[in-house]
Amino acid sequence: MNIKELKDKIKEYAEQVSEQEGVEVLDIEIHPGGKGLILRIFIDREGGVTIKDCENFSRAIEAILDIEDPIKSSYTLEVSSPGIDRPLKEKKDFLRNLGRNVKITTKEKIAERTFFIGKIIDAGDDWVRIEIKETKGKGSKKEEKSELLFIPLNKILKAQVYLG
Repeated sequence: MNIKELKDKIKEYAEQVSEQEGVEVLDIEIHPGGKGLILRIFIDREGGVTIKDCENFSRAIEAILDIEDPIKSSYTLEVSSPGIDRPLKEKKDFLRNLGRNVKITTKEKIAERTFFIGKIIDAGDDWVRIEIKETKGKGSKKEEKSELLFIPLNKILKAQVYLG
């Protein structure tokens, strides 16, 4: 079984566990480690996950992995929250963060630039819309300008929540 097939099989098990635990599986990573493989499963839920959520998910998925035995070598299982600086990749990632500020780097220029900081307004299957605010002028002549911008998801090189 190659890594992609293994990842698909583990995703199948993880989805079963996520339903019973009331969490969402965001990503699964499989990497070579010091003694075997490192299997990382990132979970989330509305309002964030707790250490207890990670422990419960870990115990449940471990039980399935022990019975089904898809990983023939030794491995280390890590279950965690993706953290605040997680990459935003799909429509659901942007929708989960509606109203939050995001920084986006694009593969090619959109509106004459490749770097944006703005608030997520909406997202579709293949785009995200952000509001960019710019302040121009000095002193009492300051003027704030707001611009809505559609960015195709396939043009995004990197996107994440911006806390600055």
